[in-house]
Amino acid sequence: MSDPYTEANRRNWDERVGIHLRDAGAIYPIEAFRAGADTLMPIEVAEIGDVGGRRIAHLQCHFGLDTLSLARRGGAVTGLDFSPAAIAAARKLAAETGIPADFVEGDVYEARALLTGDFDLVYVSWGTIIWLPDIRRWANVVASLLRPGGRLYLAEGHPFLSQFEEVGGRLVLAWDWKTPVDRPLAFDDAETYAGDGTALKTPRSYEWIHPISAIVTALVDAGLRLDFLHEHDAVPWAAVPMMRQGADRLFRLPEESAGPPLAFSLGATRTV
Repeated sequence: MSDPYTEANRRNWDERVGIHLRDAGAIYPIEAFRAGADTLMPIEVAEIGDVGGRRIAHLQCHFGLDTLSLARRGGAVTGLDFSPAAIAAARKLAAETGIPADFVEGDVYEARALLTGDFDLVYVSWGTIIWLPDIRRWANVVASLLRPGGRLYLAEGHPFLSQFEEVGGRLVLAWDWKTPVDRPLAFDDAETYAGDGTALKTPRSYEWIHPISAIVTALVDAGLRLDFLHEHDAVPWAAVPMMRQGADRLFRLPEESAGPPLAFSLGATRTV
């Protein structure tokens, strides 16, 4: 049985699916995808390399846009998400577009038991590990999914950014730099980051800030070698209201605003 934090997050994400499928906030370009567009962001496009012929596990895949984009690039992809509404939508989108991909409903911590075989690439992107209380357990799951020599690719909002709120047009440090497993940050957001104005009926969610040092150490301890670690000045959603979306679909702070790094990405290889 799931813990109450995970259950609250699952209910919250079940409701988000229908909102995000409408694409009213220009975060999820579903119609462009149906017309053949790739939904991967420029950051991951520049970093993931050729995925043709690779077995890929996409963890916390939401309703599968990036999963299916990886499949269009030639990967044999399985998406995993804990939201039954998201998995149902992903399977429907795969059927509509005729793109071969598998989708499995389940908790990311149970991925090894839910997914068959070893993978060449574990792909994790954008707004994922903040929902997980135990980053070391997550790292061990990632390692268990990879064949020796297999790679992890992770792109995520920067934990430093997660510490800030916008107050009166300025960024203000609001949260501690790491969150205890048993004391998550609780939020009651009126709507989702897609920003289409739809009010959430189940607004309560819980998050954890994981320092980059904790993420990297957990992966190394799980048997992965760090290949690269990059920081970025853009993120795929408006983390604070002052951000503006560019032609590349990424959001940035105003040029005159000083602020933290907005995102990071890393690649790691299983060595044993």
